[in-house]
Amino acid sequence: MDSYMALWMFLAVFIVLLSGYPVAFVLSGTALMFALLGLQLDTFDADFLTAMPNRLFGIMNNETLIAVPLFVFMGVMLERAKIAESLLEAMSELFASLHGGLGLAVTIVGMLMAASTGIVGATVVTMGLLSLPTMLKRGYDPSISCGIICASGTLGQIIPPSIVLVLLGDVISTAYQQAQLDMGIFAPETVSVGDLFAGALIPGLLLVVLYMLYIAVTAWMKPELLPKPARTRKQESGFYLRVFKSLLPPLMLILAVLGSIIGGLATPTEAASVGAVGAILLALFDGQLNRQVLQDVTRNTTQITSMVFMILIGAALFSLVFRGFEGDELIIELLSDLPGGKVGALFSVMLVMFLLGFVLDFIEITFVIVPIVGPVLLAMGIDPVWLGIMIALNLQTSFLTPPFGFALFYLRGVAPAEVTTGQIYKGVIPFIIIQLLLLGILAYFPELATWLPTYIYA
Repeated sequence: MDSYMALWMFLAVFIVLLSGYPVAFVLSGTALMFALLGLQLDTFDADFLTAMPNRLFGIMNNETLIAVPLFVFMGVMLERAKIAESLLEAMSELFASLHGGLGLAVTIVGMLMAASTGIVGATVVTMGLLSLPTMLKRGYDPSISCGIICASGTLGQIIPPSIVLVLLGDVISTAYQQAQLDMGIFAPETVSVGDLFAGALIPGLLLVVLYMLYIAVTAWMKPELLPKPARTRKQESGFYLRVFKSLLPPLMLILAVLGSIIGGLATPTEAASVGAVGAILLALFDGQLNRQVLQDVTRNTTQITSMVFMILIGAALFSLVFRGFEGDELIIELLSDLPGGKVGALFSVMLVMFLLGFVLDFIEITFVIVPIVGPVLLAMGIDPVWLGIMIALNLQTSFLTPPFGFALFYLRGVAPAEVTTGQIYKGVIPFIIIQLLLLGILAYFPELATWLPTYIYA
């Protein structure tokens, strides 16, 4: 009976979320209502709720989560510093003589912005505002243009330093320790955010290569869809120096943040603080920093961070009540009984996460779903780093998939009126196929995610 109450609670959350009510309050409110109902029916132990203060104290003392507001600040500040604008202009001129050159430039800038900011919405909106009008003006096919922008914008999900990987790393670490304790291992191994960052590097770069390969092949086979300019702007003296100067700031920032984490010189939190200060200096040197900009960036950072932590608190309460109704035991039973063993269990979880990605943001999925299914999958012997990268790639694919993908909504909000929603949907389909292909490759060759962390931290 208790486990069925857990399922009803999960279903109630899903239904209420469709109404558009804030996620954090849906999670906590639904959990409290079902807890009260369980107390009345004598199917819920109130002692589970007494653990909530300890959960909140644990969140407050979690040093890894301090990286979240710092990375958000860095991303918002870089957006205001117009780094993407100067990068796109330089890259566009560099590839101007090629069919599909602007598409390649957008992909590279999207990759660099993803590695600099880690914020998907900001990257998609920024690239949509800057590059889509230019691509259409040069005669690019609207569908392919929209697909390139959406796909390159979602690279912030997988290319470190990614906020997704920071949050996922913290949750996977807890789930991994829980799985080992459940197996009777009382000196559990740990997995860090740095492990996930290192594990995501090769799959992330491979995804960028596959994107660029698709653009190049399409431009070669159908040059009318991705034309080069009728007259290429002559590269004046000092052009390559200007390209270098445009590339240097984001590359230096990426090297400082990512290199210090992977090199073991700094924790993600310390590296995030370096990134935040570096973003301020870049904005200052570019003349984009003033009191108003600093106020806007700080306000946006506070809003985004508050949203993340409110969801985290709501998810903590939901998780406690879910366990109080023995929902975790039901999940273990369901996944263990699936045909195909751990492969069948993993496929089922990935499919559910993919579908939930249509209606939930990565934060809710990370804080609500992963703590429930993570310990079960990890207890089956699945590598935690590989699992984390698979989840991140899966959610990135979900955010691209029509009709509910979040990236599509972001671009629709800033796209010109002549670009139809159908064209946006059509344009992302090849990139969804590419992502599914990479998921298959990563499933068959898990070493793509596990080799680098093992090599670095051995």
